[in-house]
Amino acid sequence: MPKLTKRDIVVSISNQTGMVQHQVFDVVQRTLDKITDSLANNIPVELRNFGVFQPRLTKPRVGRNPNQPGSSFVIPPRATVKFKAGKIMRQRVEKLSRQLKEAADRNTKAEAGVQKGA
Repeated sequence: MPKLTKRDIVVSISNQTGMVQHQVFDVVQRTLDKITDSLANNIPVELRNFGVFQPRLTKPRVGRNPNQPGSSFVIPPRATVKFKAGKIMRQRVEKLSRQLKEAADRNTKAEAGVQKGA
């Protein structure tokens, strides 16, 4: 499955705006750096219609080593980032989930038909 990279974003914005790729890369990188710095300083980042990035601390929990079944240890709390999708993103991804579900249903029916005929 293909993925979108920072380079793809830079090239796309450069083609759409006519700006030089180096300038677009600098803007994209500075944006990502600002988001990272804010989260590192425990400041949530809200991008309207996209989503909210929020730093949070995980709870300590007990871990077990599968190679040593009797042993257990405490996994300490650590800082992570929680993402909550915005309304527009959630709606657009919801359309994708319906399409993927319909495609999976079609594949299941096709496989069932092949198995009946075999």
